[in-house]
Amino acid sequence: MRVLGVDPGLTRCGVGVVEGVAGRPLAMRGVGVVRTPADAELGHRLVAIEQGIEQWLDEHSPEVVAVERVFSQHNVRTVMGTAQASAVAMLCASRRGIPVALHTPSEVKAAVTGSGRADKAQVGAMVTRLLRLDAPPKPADAADALALAICHIWRAPAQNRLQQAVAQNRLQQAAALHASKTSSATSTATPSAQKGRTA
Repeated sequence: MRVLGVDPGLTRCGVGVVEGVAGRPLAMRGVGVVRTPADAELGHRLVAIEQGIEQWLDEHSPEVVAVERVFSQHNVRTVMGTAQASAVAMLCASRRGIPVALHTPSEVKAAVTGSGRADKAQVGAMVTRLLRLDAPPKPADAADALALAICHIWRAPAQNRLQQAVAQNRLQQAAALHASKTSSATSTATPSAQKGRTA
């Protein structure tokens, strides 16, 4: 599985591509940052992020795009910018028919380091170790993007099993409901049929 991880941000949007399967060594295929000038108009910055992500999609052809799920912070302005960059990444992937997976920061930290409260330095150190790199990717946004991709590769099998179980449960419930309605309809129709035969 080849996953493009996206750590969304207006000034620095981290991107990283990881390939592999759960339980086996993973390989980094690329890492970087899409940057936009802080003094540029918002629309132009979003276009620049779109163009940057499109280039990564063209070059690496990922099977899945994993994006950090935006969560509430005290700085509303920061949240808005992150959400806008996140939406651009999701749009670029969806336009190509590439599945998008969202992971919270705590999910990513827990998957990579074992602790949902790990700091950026710990995440960077573990990404370096897991991908057998010479040094932690810089800036931290790039390391976070790789961590997102790693998180998805490791969590995807469990998520798929959960989705299959939920789908199977829904099918069973639908079948039971159908059987119940059929049985109810039959029992309701029987007395009138018997009455007709009696007459």
